Amino acid sequence: MQFLIDLWLPIVLAAVLVFIASSVIWMATPLHKGDYSTPPDEADIQAAIKKHAFKPGMYFIPWCKGGHGAMKDPENVKRMNEGPWVLMTIPDGKPNFGRTLGLWFVNQVIVAALIAYVAHAAIAEGPTAPAYLKIFQIVGSVSLLAHGGMAAHDTMWKGLSARHTVVKLVDAVIYTGITAGCFAGFWPRH
Repeated sequence: MQFLIDLWLPIVLAAVLVFIASSVIWMATPLHKGDYSTPPDEADIQAAIKKHAFKPGMYFIPWCKGGHGAMKDPENVKRMNEGPWVLMTIPDGKPNFGRTLGLWFVNQVIVAALIAYVAHAAIAEGPTAPAYLKIFQIVGSVSLLAHGGMAAHDTMWKGLSARHTVVKLVDAVIYTGITAGCFAGFWPRH
């Protein structure tokens, strides 16, 4: 736990600055304006979801219930070939922007603490302070993985567009620069 004592300042500073940067990116730039689309006949879709009383969770339509063998069933094959295909998430209630922002900040603190743990373990202590660029390199690598590691995954497995991957990676590079700069600039100098 020594890393928390040694690196508390860059952990907190990185979390706060990434939180602020993400707010600016989402509210003041056009980068995320195309992330969501309004479906045609939204009211009909909403009525169908209410009618069938979907419970909170993730749904894939058409779903082949019954495992691998069910995927060979002619009816399931027909449904899969004809489409449409839907990946749908039903949250457990009305969106709560304040709660979500609070959780986002807590997430940033946890991510920064985990990055601090890896950096503390990777950077050898010695009589001289480690070089700024060495700290930036190690923290930057871990930070990029932490902030952008799932971008391509969501495109491959959730059917999101390549634009989604690029936008998430742009976010990740910005967050990485902030995080690596905080750690390199405020690394303890003994």
